[in-house]
Amino acid sequence: MPELPHLSHDDIRYAAEMTKVLHEPYRRIETFGDTRFNFLLISESMDSIGEVRVRSGWVEAEKPKIIRPSIYQEISTEGFSDDAKQFFDWLSKHGPGFLTLLEYGFSFRRSDVHEETLHEPIESVRGRLLEQIKKDDDTDTALIEGIDDAWEVSLLKFTVEMIQKSHEINIFDFKRKGLL
Repeated sequence: MPELPHLSHDDIRYAAEMTKVLHEPYRRIETFGDTRFNFLLISESMDSIGEVRVRSGWVEAEKPKIIRPSIYQEISTEGFSDDAKQFFDWLSKHGPGFLTLLEYGFSFRRSDVHEETLHEPIESVRGRLLEQIKKDDDTDTALIEGIDDAWEVSLLKFTVEMIQKSHEINIFDFKRKGLL
């Protein structure tokens, strides 16, 4: 897989703003265990009209830990490019409310990524994949539409949003176990 170009803060902001989660998994991030989601990420090619890339694989959020305020040293992004660290730097400055979520010390891992290029409109690909997920009653797959050159930012944004949606449940579980 080719190396991604170095992303500017504007590229990261644009990718984060343009990312759409078309189907999200039914379950949330586990409080005391690892959570693994299958993903399908579609994006229009920046170089060719009518060309869509479909990337598939797994993204995993390892069980959170309560950590010290030096959060950046604790965030691990295994399998992601160096732009993943830039995403978290950008997020800390421009993503209100996300900073406290990252203080849990999540480790992110991306694996088994496969890429396929289709020569058809993105609307057709989007509709077909959504239909297939619903037909299969696939509750563990995320379908994400992102920006081709910054697709990892789109994947990380989805993951951070899942953490945010799981936040209240995780806090309740920590309190119930006497950890907060």
